[in-house]
Amino acid sequence: MRMVLGLMAMALLLVESGGILRPVRSTNAAPATVSDTPKTQVDFDTQLKPIFQSKCMPCHFSGGKMYDRLPFDKPATIRKLGTRLFTRIKEENDRKLIEDFLAQP
Repeated sequence: MRMVLGLMAMALLLVESGGILRPVRSTNAAPATVSDTPKTQVDFDTQLKPIFQSKCMPCHFSGGKMYDRLPFDKPATIRKLGTRLFTRIKEENDRKLIEDFLAQP
């Protein structure tokens, strides 16, 4: 009996603290769909290239020792490598931008 009461108390604490989502009731609102979420295009030259220049230069840019094999100033290279780039890219915002770029058609 004590165990049941303890579990109920924990469940109430979770609900009250926001640990469990409560259903939102709306009268006439249509349910949100994935297409309702605004998609912003990530521009390689203005948003991603500066990240790679700060983290991967000079090796992966023109004149660098890795440029011939992995040129980071080309979007095709970034798409090919994907999230393997995250060995050097640690900032969460930068990673999110790269992931969004990779998800673009």
